[in-house]
Amino acid sequence: MANLFRSARLIYRAYESPQDDDFYWAMAQDIEAQVNSNPRLPKPPDKKELEETRKAYEKGLLGVIICIAPASTASTSTDERASSEKPIPIGRIALDAGFATQTAFARHRSSSIGLGILAKYQNKGYGSEAIRWILGWGFRVAGLHRIEIGCFSWNDGARRLYEKLGFVLECRKREALWHDGGWHDIIEFAMLEDEWRALESHDRLKSDETNRKI
Repeated sequence: MANLFRSARLIYRAYESPQDDDFYWAMAQDIEAQVNSNPRLPKPPDKKELEETRKAYEKGLLGVIICIAPASTASTSTDERASSEKPIPIGRIALDAGFATQTAFARHRSSSIGLGILAKYQNKGYGSEAIRWILGWGFRVAGLHRIEIGCFSWNDGARRLYEKLGFVLECRKREALWHDGGWHDIIEFAMLEDEWRALESHDRLKSDETNRKI
């Protein structure tokens, strides 16, 4: 619990105004990222609507900004950290309210992940690191039993990532979305608490074996 809001390269913190306003606006203007994570009709970003979206995002069980840790505090070196003394905001991740915070449904202990990473920071492992972190927070800290995540069928990279992280395919809603002139599926995954604990145990064993060989 010593570094509850830290992972190897990243810091997770709450939204702070006004310093994060430009970052949120940059997220809204990243249309490709929006299309890959939100089924709403793409439109030019509107600051009033953006503020409503931000507030809704943060009303869930957990909503944080993902930041690259400064080089002086990160557990590993290289990449963007070497050029900044302050955390660099690169995305956001959340566990939505879902069943987890609604009194009538809280006993189900279920939530779903929402994730967005700015395009320039994608394909560098930050998304997978953030998902692993929020799984730990959800199961170990918040006491959840089930965490869901989904993607659209045109986003094959997200599908492969979720499978690699150990999520189980549960549902494919066929031709549920109209995108770029054609019909596409919604693909839904989930992980249960026991599955996450088994993965954590396996990763620790691999880490111990690697350390013994060094």
